[in-house]
Amino acid sequence: MTTSTQRPARVPAVLVLEDGRTFRGRAYGAVGETFGEAVFSTGMTGYQETLTDPSYHRQVVVMTAPHVGNTGVNDEDQESSRIWVAGYVVRDPARMPSNWRSRRTLDEELTRQGVVGISGIDTRALTRHLRERGAMRVGIFSGDKALTDGAALLAAVQASPQMKGADLSAEVATKEPYVVPAIGEKKFTVAAIDLGIKGMTPQRMAERGIEVHVLPAGATLDEVYAVDPDGVFLSNGPGDPATADLTVIQGVLERKTPLFGICFGNQLLGRAVGFGTYKLKYGHRGINQPVQDRSTGKVEVTAHNHGFAVDAPLDQVADTPYGRVEVSHVCLNDDVVEGLRLLDTPAFSVQYHPEAAAGPHDAAYLFDRFVKLMEGQRA
Repeated sequence: MTTSTQRPARVPAVLVLEDGRTFRGRAYGAVGETFGEAVFSTGMTGYQETLTDPSYHRQVVVMTAPHVGNTGVNDEDQESSRIWVAGYVVRDPARMPSNWRSRRTLDEELTRQGVVGISGIDTRALTRHLRERGAMRVGIFSGDKALTDGAALLAAVQASPQMKGADLSAEVATKEPYVVPAIGEKKFTVAAIDLGIKGMTPQRMAERGIEVHVLPAGATLDEVYAVDPDGVFLSNGPGDPATADLTVIQGVLERKTPLFGICFGNQLLGRAVGFGTYKLKYGHRGINQPVQDRSTGKVEVTAHNHGFAVDAPLDQVADTPYGRVEVSHVCLNDDVVEGLRLLDTPAFSVQYHPEAAAGPHDAAYLFDRFVKLMEGQRA
Protein backbone atom coordinates (compact mmCIF):
# COMPACT_ATOMS: atom_id res chain seq x y z
CA MET A 1 0.00 0.00 0.00
CA THR A 2 1.32 3.43 -0.94
CA THR A 3 -0.24 6.55 0.53
CA SER A 4 0.00 10.28 1.00
CA THR A 5 -1.56 12.01 4.00
CA GLN A 6 -2.00 15.36 2.25
CA ARG A 7 -5.31 15.70 0.39
CA PRO A 8 -7.34 18.61 -0.95
CA ALA A 9 -11.11 18.27 -1.17
CA ARG A 10 -12.84 16.03 -3.74
CA VAL A 11 -9.83 14.08 -4.98
CA PRO A 12 -10.94 11.44 -7.51
CA ALA A 13 -10.80 7.77 -6.57
CA VAL A 14 -11.67 4.50 -8.28
CA LEU A 15 -12.41 1.03 -6.91
CA VAL A 16 -11.55 -1.89 -9.20
CA LEU A 17 -12.68 -5.46 -8.50
CA GLU A 18 -10.75 -8.43 -9.85
CA ASP A 19 -13.60 -9.31 -12.23
CA GLY A 20 -13.34 -5.86 -13.82
CA ARG A 21 -16.31 -4.15 -12.16
CA THR A 22 -15.36 -0.53 -11.46
CA PHE A 23 -16.81 2.19 -9.21
CA ARG A 24 -15.72 5.82 -9.31
CA GLY A 25 -15.99 8.19 -6.37
CA ARG A 26 -13.95 10.48 -4.13
CA ALA A 27 -10.92 9.83 -1.95
CA TYR A 28 -11.67 9.17 1.71
CA GLY A 29 -8.78 8.96 4.12
CA ALA A 30 -5.24 8.79 2.73
CA VAL A 31 -4.53 9.24 -0.97
CA GLY A 32 -2.71 6.47 -2.83
CA GLU A 33 -3.43 2.84 -3.61
CA THR A 34 -4.26 -0.26 -1.62
CA PHE A 35 -5.20 -3.89 -2.25
CA GLY A 36 -7.08 -6.54 -0.33
CA GLU A 37 -10.10 -8.80 -0.27
CA ALA A 38 -13.38 -6.93 -0.76
CA VAL A 39 -15.88 -7.80 2.00
CA PHE A 40 -18.95 -6.07 3.37
CA SER A 41 -20.04 -5.37 6.94
CA THR A 42 -23.73 -4.98 7.78
CA GLY A 43 -23.25 -3.20 11.12
CA MET A 44 -24.89 0.21 11.43
CA THR A 45 -22.72 1.14 14.43
CA GLY A 46 -19.33 0.20 15.82
CA TYR A 47 -17.21 1.26 12.86
CA GLN A 48 -14.29 2.20 15.13
CA GLU A 49 -14.23 -1.32 16.60
CA THR A 50 -14.44 -2.77 13.09
CA LEU A 51 -11.53 -0.73 11.81
CA THR A 52 -9.26 -1.74 14.70
CA ASP A 53 -10.19 -5.45 14.64
CA PRO A 54 -7.05 -7.40 13.61
CA SER A 55 -9.27 -9.99 11.90
CA TYR A 56 -9.77 -7.46 9.07
CA HIS A 57 -6.07 -7.46 8.19
CA ARG A 58 -5.67 -7.38 4.39
CA GLN A 59 -9.38 -6.82 3.80
CA VAL A 60 -11.09 -3.84 2.19
CA VAL A 61 -14.29 -3.29 4.15
CA VAL A 62 -17.45 -2.03 2.43
CA MET A 63 -19.96 -0.51 4.86
CA THR A 64 -23.57 -1.30 3.93
CA ALA A 65 -24.88 1.44 6.23
CA PRO A 66 -25.00 4.59 4.07
CA HIS A 67 -23.86 7.13 6.68
CA VAL A 68 -20.53 6.46 8.38
CA GLY A 69 -18.45 8.65 10.70
CA ASN A 70 -21.32 10.36 12.52
CA THR A 71 -19.76 9.90 15.96
CA GLY A 72 -16.18 10.62 14.89
CA VAL A 73 -13.26 8.81 16.52
CA ASN A 74 -12.42 8.67 20.22
CA ASP A 75 -9.46 7.31 22.14
CA GLU A 76 -11.35 4.72 24.19
CA ASP A 77 -13.09 2.37 21.74
CA GLN A 78 -10.09 0.96 19.88
CA GLU A 79 -9.88 -2.85 19.85
CA SER A 80 -6.14 -2.74 19.17
CA SER A 81 -3.32 -0.25 18.79
CA ARG A 82 -4.05 0.61 15.15
CA ILE A 83 -6.44 0.36 12.21
CA TRP A 84 -6.02 -3.00 10.47
CA VAL A 85 -8.33 -2.79 7.45
CA ALA A 86 -6.50 -2.55 4.13
CA GLY A 87 -9.04 -0.09 2.77
CA TYR A 88 -12.41 1.46 3.58
CA VAL A 89 -15.49 2.03 1.39
CA VAL A 90 -18.43 4.26 2.40
CA ARG A 91 -21.31 5.91 0.60
CA ASP A 92 -21.94 9.17 2.49
CA PRO A 93 -19.29 10.07 5.09
CA ALA A 94 -20.30 12.45 7.85
CA ARG A 95 -19.24 16.01 7.17
CA MET A 96 -19.07 16.82 10.87
CA PRO A 97 -19.10 14.32 13.78
CA SER A 98 -21.49 14.83 16.66
CA ASN A 99 -20.57 13.04 19.88
CA TRP A 100 -19.20 14.30 23.19
CA ARG A 101 -16.44 11.66 23.15
CA SER A 102 -15.24 12.48 19.62
CA ARG A 103 -11.66 13.73 19.32
CA ARG A 104 -11.30 13.87 15.53
CA THR A 105 -13.16 12.92 12.37
CA LEU A 106 -13.01 9.44 10.88
CA ASP A 107 -11.54 10.93 7.70
CA GLU A 108 -8.73 12.49 9.75
CA GLU A 109 -8.02 9.21 11.53
CA LEU A 110 -7.91 7.23 8.29
CA THR A 111 -5.58 9.83 6.82
CA ARG A 112 -3.38 9.88 9.92
CA GLN A 113 -2.94 6.10 9.79
CA GLY A 114 -2.44 5.96 6.02
CA VAL A 115 -5.61 4.02 5.22
CA VAL A 116 -6.78 4.51 1.64
CA GLY A 117 -10.54 4.71 1.19
CA ILE A 118 -13.23 5.78 -1.23
CA SER A 119 -16.58 7.52 -0.72
CA GLY A 120 -19.49 8.58 -2.88
CA ILE A 121 -20.08 5.23 -4.57
CA ASP A 122 -23.19 3.03 -4.63
CA THR A 123 -22.32 0.64 -1.81
CA ARG A 124 -25.65 -1.15 -2.25
CA ALA A 125 -24.71 -2.11 -5.81
CA LEU A 126 -21.23 -3.12 -4.69
CA THR A 127 -22.61 -5.26 -1.86
CA ARG A 128 -25.07 -6.99 -4.18
CA HIS A 129 -22.24 -7.68 -6.60
CA LEU A 130 -20.17 -9.30 -3.82
CA ARG A 131 -23.16 -11.36 -2.64
CA GLU A 132 -23.76 -12.64 -6.16
CA ARG A 133 -20.15 -13.12 -7.26
CA GLY A 134 -18.49 -13.69 -3.89
CA ALA A 135 -15.72 -11.90 -1.98
CA MET A 136 -12.84 -11.10 -4.32
CA ARG A 137 -9.65 -9.10 -4.61
CA VAL A 138 -9.98 -5.36 -5.01
CA GLY A 139 -7.89 -2.24 -5.37
CA ILE A 140 -8.65 1.36 -4.40
CA PHE A 141 -6.73 4.04 -6.28
CA SER A 142 -6.98 7.77 -5.55
CA GLY A 143 -5.30 10.98 -6.68
CA ASP A 144 -2.97 10.50 -9.64
CA LYS A 145 -3.33 6.72 -9.30
CA ALA A 146 -7.03 7.03 -10.17
CA LEU A 147 -6.10 8.48 -13.57
CA THR A 148 -4.07 5.40 -14.56
CA ASP A 149 -5.27 3.27 -17.48
CA GLY A 150 -8.06 0.92 -16.37
CA ALA A 151 -6.40 -2.18 -17.82
CA ALA A 152 -3.26 -1.47 -15.80
CA LEU A 153 -5.27 -1.04 -12.59
CA LEU A 154 -7.11 -4.31 -13.19
CA ALA A 155 -3.83 -6.12 -13.83
CA ALA A 156 -2.47 -4.78 -10.54
CA VAL A 157 -5.54 -6.07 -8.66
CA GLN A 158 -5.30 -9.49 -10.28
CA ALA A 159 -1.61 -9.70 -9.33
CA SER A 160 -2.33 -9.06 -5.62
CA PRO A 161 -2.36 -11.99 -3.14
CA GLN A 162 -5.54 -13.95 -2.40
CA MET A 163 -6.98 -14.60 1.05
CA LYS A 164 -7.19 -18.34 0.51
CA GLY A 165 -3.90 -19.82 1.66
CA ALA A 166 -2.87 -16.65 3.54
CA ASP A 167 -1.09 -17.19 6.88
CA LEU A 168 -1.63 -13.89 8.69
CA SER A 169 -1.98 -14.46 12.44
CA ALA A 170 1.67 -13.82 13.27
CA GLU A 171 1.49 -10.48 11.42
CA VAL A 172 -1.17 -9.10 13.79
CA ALA A 173 -0.41 -10.91 17.07
CA THR A 174 1.64 -9.56 19.95
CA LYS A 175 5.38 -10.18 19.72
CA GLU A 176 5.86 -10.36 23.49
CA PRO A 177 3.65 -11.92 26.19
CA TYR A 178 1.70 -9.60 28.46
CA VAL A 179 -0.72 -9.99 31.36
CA VAL A 180 -4.20 -8.55 31.88
CA PRO A 181 -4.83 -8.82 35.64
CA ALA A 182 -8.07 -10.10 37.11
CA ILE A 183 -10.52 -7.48 38.32
CA GLY A 184 -11.15 -8.10 41.99
CA GLU A 185 -10.32 -11.51 43.42
CA LYS A 186 -8.24 -13.70 41.12
CA LYS A 187 -10.01 -17.02 40.54
CA PHE A 188 -8.33 -18.51 37.49
CA THR A 189 -5.35 -18.15 35.16
CA VAL A 190 -5.90 -18.41 31.40
CA ALA A 191 -3.30 -18.65 28.65
CA ALA A 192 -4.76 -16.75 25.68
CA ILE A 193 -3.10 -17.46 22.36
CA ASP A 194 -3.17 -14.22 20.38
CA LEU A 195 -4.14 -14.93 16.78
CA GLY A 196 -5.47 -11.39 16.38
CA ILE A 197 -7.11 -10.81 19.75
CA LYS A 198 -9.28 -7.77 20.41
CA GLY A 199 -8.81 -5.69 23.54
CA MET A 200 -12.27 -6.37 24.92
CA THR A 201 -11.71 -10.14 25.02
CA PRO A 202 -9.24 -10.29 27.95
CA GLN A 203 -11.30 -7.51 29.55
CA ARG A 204 -14.40 -9.75 29.57
CA MET A 205 -12.37 -12.53 31.20
CA ALA A 206 -10.76 -10.16 33.73
CA GLU A 207 -14.25 -9.05 34.79
CA ARG A 208 -14.85 -12.67 35.82
CA GLY A 209 -11.77 -12.93 38.02
CA ILE A 210 -9.47 -14.38 35.37
CA GLU A 211 -5.81 -13.36 35.07
CA VAL A 212 -5.13 -13.50 31.33
CA HIS A 213 -1.64 -14.23 29.99
CA VAL A 214 -1.72 -13.17 26.33
CA LEU A 215 0.85 -15.16 24.34
CA PRO A 216 2.18 -14.72 20.78
CA ALA A 217 0.58 -16.73 17.98
CA GLY A 218 3.65 -18.96 17.77
CA ALA A 219 3.75 -19.85 21.47
CA THR A 220 4.86 -23.44 22.11
CA LEU A 221 3.06 -25.95 24.31
CA ASP A 222 5.76 -25.50 26.96
CA GLU A 223 5.26 -21.73 26.90
CA VAL A 224 1.51 -22.17 27.30
CA TYR A 225 1.90 -24.41 30.34
CA ALA A 226 4.66 -22.26 31.83
CA VAL A 227 1.94 -19.90 33.09
CA ASP A 228 0.23 -22.85 34.88
CA PRO A 229 -3.13 -22.20 33.21
CA ASP A 230 -6.53 -23.33 34.44
CA GLY A 231 -7.73 -22.85 30.88
CA VAL A 232 -6.55 -22.00 27.37
CA PHE A 233 -8.21 -19.48 25.05
CA LEU A 234 -7.92 -19.31 21.25
CA SER A 235 -8.66 -15.85 19.87
CA ASN A 236 -10.09 -14.50 16.65
CA GLY A 237 -7.71 -13.64 13.82
CA PRO A 238 -7.25 -13.21 10.06
CA GLY A 239 -6.28 -15.58 7.27
CA ASP A 240 -6.92 -19.12 6.14
CA PRO A 241 -7.19 -21.65 9.01
CA ALA A 242 -5.74 -24.34 6.74
CA THR A 243 -2.32 -22.68 7.14
CA ALA A 244 -2.19 -22.96 10.95
CA ASP A 245 -0.06 -25.34 13.01
CA LEU A 246 -2.38 -27.38 15.27
CA THR A 247 0.29 -28.92 17.53
CA VAL A 248 -0.40 -26.73 20.56
CA ILE A 249 -4.19 -27.11 20.36
CA GLN A 250 -3.95 -30.88 20.09
CA GLY A 251 -1.54 -30.90 23.03
CA VAL A 252 -4.05 -28.96 25.13
CA LEU A 253 -6.82 -31.39 24.17
CA GLU A 254 -4.65 -34.36 25.09
CA ARG A 255 -3.98 -32.87 28.54
CA LYS A 256 -7.71 -32.15 28.92
CA THR A 257 -7.15 -28.55 29.95
CA PRO A 258 -10.37 -26.54 29.52
CA LEU A 259 -10.27 -24.77 26.16
CA PHE A 260 -12.44 -22.03 24.68
CA GLY A 261 -12.04 -20.66 21.15
CA ILE A 262 -13.79 -17.91 19.20
CA CYS A 263 -13.91 -17.10 15.48
CA PHE A 264 -10.52 -18.19 14.04
CA GLY A 265 -10.09 -20.22 17.23
CA ASN A 266 -13.30 -22.12 16.39
CA GLN A 267 -11.93 -23.00 12.98
CA LEU A 268 -8.63 -24.17 14.47
CA LEU A 269 -10.39 -26.33 17.07
CA GLY A 270 -12.45 -27.85 14.28
CA ARG A 271 -9.37 -28.68 12.27
CA ALA A 272 -7.55 -29.97 15.36
CA VAL A 273 -10.23 -32.61 15.99
CA GLY A 274 -10.31 -33.66 12.33
CA PHE A 275 -12.90 -31.52 10.56
CA GLY A 276 -12.15 -29.52 7.43
CA THR A 277 -12.68 -25.83 6.78
CA TYR A 278 -13.85 -24.05 3.66
CA LYS A 279 -14.13 -20.50 2.34
CA LEU A 280 -17.58 -18.96 2.42
CA LYS A 281 -18.86 -17.24 -0.69
CA TYR A 282 -18.98 -13.82 0.95
CA GLY A 283 -18.73 -14.51 4.68
CA HIS A 284 -20.50 -13.13 7.73
CA ARG A 285 -19.55 -9.63 8.89
CA GLY A 286 -21.60 -7.32 11.06
CA ILE A 287 -23.44 -7.21 14.38
CA ASN A 288 -26.85 -8.61 13.45
CA GLN A 289 -26.35 -12.32 12.67
CA PRO A 290 -28.95 -14.73 14.16
CA VAL A 291 -27.44 -17.82 15.77
CA GLN A 292 -29.20 -20.61 17.68
CA ASP A 293 -27.62 -22.21 20.73
CA ARG A 294 -28.78 -25.79 20.23
CA SER A 295 -28.38 -26.69 23.90
CA THR A 296 -31.00 -24.15 24.97
CA GLY A 297 -32.89 -23.42 21.76
CA LYS A 298 -32.27 -19.72 22.36
CA VAL A 299 -31.65 -17.48 19.35
CA GLU A 300 -28.96 -14.84 19.81
CA VAL A 301 -28.19 -11.79 17.71
CA THR A 302 -24.41 -11.91 17.37
CA ALA A 303 -21.34 -10.10 16.04
CA HIS A 304 -19.49 -11.87 13.22
CA ASN A 305 -16.35 -11.43 11.17
CA HIS A 306 -15.41 -14.57 9.29
CA GLY A 307 -14.86 -15.67 5.72
CA PHE A 308 -14.08 -19.33 6.50
CA ALA A 309 -16.20 -21.94 8.27
CA VAL A 310 -15.93 -25.42 9.80
CA ASP A 311 -17.21 -28.36 7.77
CA ALA A 312 -18.86 -30.49 10.46
CA PRO A 313 -22.08 -32.56 10.36
CA LEU A 314 -25.13 -30.69 11.67
CA ASP A 315 -27.32 -33.75 12.23
CA GLN A 316 -25.09 -36.15 14.14
CA VAL A 317 -22.41 -36.42 16.79
CA ALA A 318 -19.00 -37.08 15.24
CA ASP A 319 -16.37 -39.44 16.62
CA THR A 320 -12.87 -37.91 16.70
CA PRO A 321 -9.48 -38.76 18.24
CA TYR A 322 -10.52 -36.54 21.18
CA GLY A 323 -13.93 -38.12 21.73
CA ARG A 324 -17.38 -37.14 20.53
CA VAL A 325 -17.96 -33.69 19.06
CA GLU A 326 -21.24 -32.00 18.21
CA VAL A 327 -22.25 -28.76 16.52
CA SER A 328 -23.46 -26.54 19.37
CA HIS A 329 -24.47 -23.39 17.46
CA VAL A 330 -25.77 -22.81 13.93
CA CYS A 331 -26.44 -19.67 11.87
CA LEU A 332 -30.13 -19.38 11.05
CA ASN A 333 -29.47 -17.51 7.81
CA ASP A 334 -27.51 -20.25 6.04
CA ASP A 335 -26.93 -23.21 8.41
CA VAL A 336 -23.22 -22.44 8.75
CA VAL A 337 -21.56 -24.12 11.76
CA GLU A 338 -21.23 -21.45 14.47
CA GLY A 339 -19.98 -23.51 17.39
CA LEU A 340 -18.52 -26.83 18.50
CA ARG A 341 -18.71 -28.71 21.79
CA LEU A 342 -16.53 -31.68 22.74
CA LEU A 343 -18.49 -34.15 24.85
CA ASP A 344 -15.57 -36.15 26.27
CA THR A 345 -12.97 -33.38 26.56
CA PRO A 346 -13.47 -29.97 28.27
CA ALA A 347 -13.44 -27.80 25.15
CA PHE A 348 -15.89 -25.70 23.14
CA SER A 349 -15.84 -22.86 20.64
CA VAL A 350 -18.02 -20.42 18.73
CA GLN A 351 -17.55 -18.83 15.35
CA TYR A 352 -18.66 -15.36 16.44
CA HIS A 353 -17.59 -12.68 18.96
CA PRO A 354 -19.12 -12.95 22.44
CA GLU A 355 -17.06 -9.97 23.68
CA ALA A 356 -18.77 -7.66 21.11
CA ALA A 357 -17.69 -4.28 22.48
CA ALA A 358 -20.02 -2.48 20.07
CA GLY A 359 -22.84 -4.94 20.85
CA PRO A 360 -24.95 -6.94 20.82
CA HIS A 361 -24.24 -8.67 24.13
CA ASP A 362 -26.50 -11.72 23.78
CA ALA A 363 -23.53 -14.12 23.83
CA ALA A 364 -21.61 -12.80 26.84
CA TYR A 365 -22.76 -15.87 28.80
CA LEU A 366 -20.15 -17.92 26.92
CA PHE A 367 -17.42 -16.50 29.15
CA ASP A 368 -19.43 -17.73 32.14
CA ARG A 369 -19.63 -21.14 30.47
CA PHE A 370 -15.82 -21.10 30.21
CA VAL A 371 -15.59 -20.28 33.93
CA LYS A 372 -17.89 -23.19 34.77
CA LEU A 373 -15.77 -25.49 32.62
CA MET A 374 -12.66 -24.49 34.60
CA GLU A 375 -14.55 -24.82 37.90
CA GLY A 376 -15.66 -28.31 36.95
CA GLN A 377 -12.16 -29.37 35.95
CA ARG A 378 -10.66 -27.99 39.15
CA ALA A 379 -13.27 -29.85 41.23
